Amino acid sequence: MHDAKKSGLDIPSSGPKASMKKRVCSDGKHEAYLGVAVTLALTIVGCSVSPAKQSEHPATLAANLDSYPSVDQKLGEHLYPDEKPIAEKLSVVIEESIRKQYSAGSARRDAHPKAHGCVKAEFNIVDTLPEALSKGMFVPGKTYQAWIRFSNGSGDPTRADIKRDARGMAIKVLGVPGKKLLEDEADAATQDFILINHPVFFATDPARYLSFMNDANSDHFYRKLLIPFDLGAKGTRIALETRSSKISNPLQTRYWSMVPYQLGTGPDREAVRYSVRSCSDVVDPMPKEPSHDFLRDVLRNTLQNDDACMEFLVQARTSDRMDVEDSRIEWKEAQAPFSKVATIRIPRQTFDTPQQNEFCENLSFTPWHALPEHKPLGVTNRLRKVIYDHISRVRHEMNDTQREEP
Repeated sequence: MHDAKKSGLDIPSSGPKASMKKRVCSDGKHEAYLGVAVTLALTIVGCSVSPAKQSEHPATLAANLDSYPSVDQKLGEHLYPDEKPIAEKLSVVIEESIRKQYSAGSARRDAHPKAHGCVKAEFNIVDTLPEALSKGMFVPGKTYQAWIRFSNGSGDPTRADIKRDARGMAIKVLGVPGKKLLEDEADAATQDFILINHPVFFATDPARYLSFMNDANSDHFYRKLLIPFDLGAKGTRIALETRSSKISNPLQTRYWSMVPYQLGTGPDREAVRYSVRSCSDVVDPMPKEPSHDFLRDVLRNTLQNDDACMEFLVQARTSDRMDVEDSRIEWKEAQAPFSKVATIRIPRQTFDTPQQNEFCENLSFTPWHALPEHKPLGVTNRLRKVIYDHISRVRHEMNDTQREEP
């Protein structure tokens, strides 16, 4: 546990350490068939487990379902059949996978468990931001402090960085006033942005997603052969593309929100997507003999020598054909250009310390750490509200650590 300081950037003292339980997955001969399944690490996959019957936190899960997000028909949202019960089933399956994969005291995130680093940053809103974009925390000229966590997508925290994988960037902006959307954290002063280095997500239909989860988590190999049928041709292609990337530096990589968000709350509210890119076009070459954790090494070496600069972009939807529910559809920049909203300055720093690494592991990121002006939209985000909160509670309970926002 830690006592958060007013700045939100002070690191707590270190707590007890625990070793990771040996993984129970047996990938080996199944690797070729599990290529698509591994992409579930973007949000939920773990080791093969038998589906759980019930959660060990039924009251909390029930509360999350009671406060399931409403849809905004004006912006094109609609509920899918049995969406709420599917959210519950997904949460329970993921909880079971975490409890089987990790021992008490060593639980990790079910997705993106391997961090390259958690760094301090400044989130500087553009001085001349147009009125149409000046909503919520996007106050022209405003500067916020922030934490940023860079990660691999794979559910295997021991996976080498050189292997193809999705890459993540999670931003937690501090000192954001106003009531937030999570009912039990409405007074938190944080706003989160969750991004991946791919513009679209591989699944959109909750029922098919649940089938995918059950097949991916089955102990029976033949069930895993059904994964491409669960995802369909388009979803399978996106999944393979998402997990195929190699990057040389997390600070030089382009990231996207993949799913839409609301901008504003009145009659002029609109649907947008986010992206982050480097301020420079320079890209380091891939190392010839990379270390197992070379992306952490690169991040550490880069920030030991200089500041880093990234741009936060907003893409306003320009056509109803840019679906808010189907996250497999890319909003093409040619039809909907991105606008710069903020500059992210990551100052020169030393981040790779036991205390800061532990602090980073105890953070929880969810798109629902948000002002109403930045409400998450679409089925993927609605499922996330239930799943992310539930899994965060499971992880912190297993590790005997307190859940709190910095």
